[in-house]
Amino acid sequence: MPSIDIRHLGRVDYEPTYAAMQVFTSERSLQPSSNVPDQLWICEHAPVFTQGLAGKAEHIFLAGDIPVVQTNRGGQVTFHGPGQVVGYPLIDLKRAGYFVKEYVYRIEEALIRTLLYFGVTGHRVAGAPGIYVRLEDPFGHTALEQRPKKLVADQVVARAAELGSESTRFAAGSDPNSFGPSAPTQDNRKWGSDPSAQRAGSDPHLSPQQPDFTGLGKIGALGIKVSRNCTYHGVSLNVAMDLEPFSRINPCGYSGLQTVDLSTIGVYVGWAEAADVLGQKLATYLAP
Repeated sequence: MPSIDIRHLGRVDYEPTYAAMQVFTSERSLQPSSNVPDQLWICEHAPVFTQGLAGKAEHIFLAGDIPVVQTNRGGQVTFHGPGQVVGYPLIDLKRAGYFVKEYVYRIEEALIRTLLYFGVTGHRVAGAPGIYVRLEDPFGHTALEQRPKKLVADQVVARAAELGSESTRFAAGSDPNSFGPSAPTQDNRKWGSDPSAQRAGSDPHLSPQQPDFTGLGKIGALGIKVSRNCTYHGVSLNVAMDLEPFSRINPCGYSGLQTVDLSTIGVYVGWAEAADVLGQKLATYLAP
């Protein structure tokens, strides 16, 4: 099994990098998967707003002199700029042996472990991919109330009813919309409810509440695309940025969501060191 090839690109423009990811992903599909090692591109971009497939124009208030690029990744608008580490994992998920939900979980875990390396506690928020920190105590380890949680029994039954589950089949564990530890059937994956996602706490059907960002700042974002089982786009970690452009948008489509970087919370680290740590953590946690 080939290991992931980490490539440090330095500061590069967004659009040529986006195009290169598409070319790499398209070309690898023409060859046997065993012939194309996975790659991880680590870079930094000049200022740019990027819109996901679901992106809405109203989430950008004033782009000003910063270009806006429409992309084919998931999610809403975000900002990339100097002082931010961006990672683009180009992974063959079929070869790696895990599904998209677990892929997202693994990326988030790499972000959490990178923050932990610098003494910061990162948190997941139910229903809102990415990693967040407590603004008043970014180094404390108390679990968030807003973290993803499994539903209790009565919530599961109610949720099953919403999805059209029959109670007798549900009780027997044979309902394709079931939230139990069954094998990942096609219906499970359709609903995003495969067991790996449930164990990871990243299944939106286990945490259906609206995101609650009270007391939190977003420090790491992700947006992905999967084509023929192969991933591109990726993840960003805010290190020491000019955060002003985030005030021109609803970050990730959320009004009022505060964005922070490591320097904001009192952690002063060079971009190169943060890039190296994030690259190593991604390579570790994305391994089969």
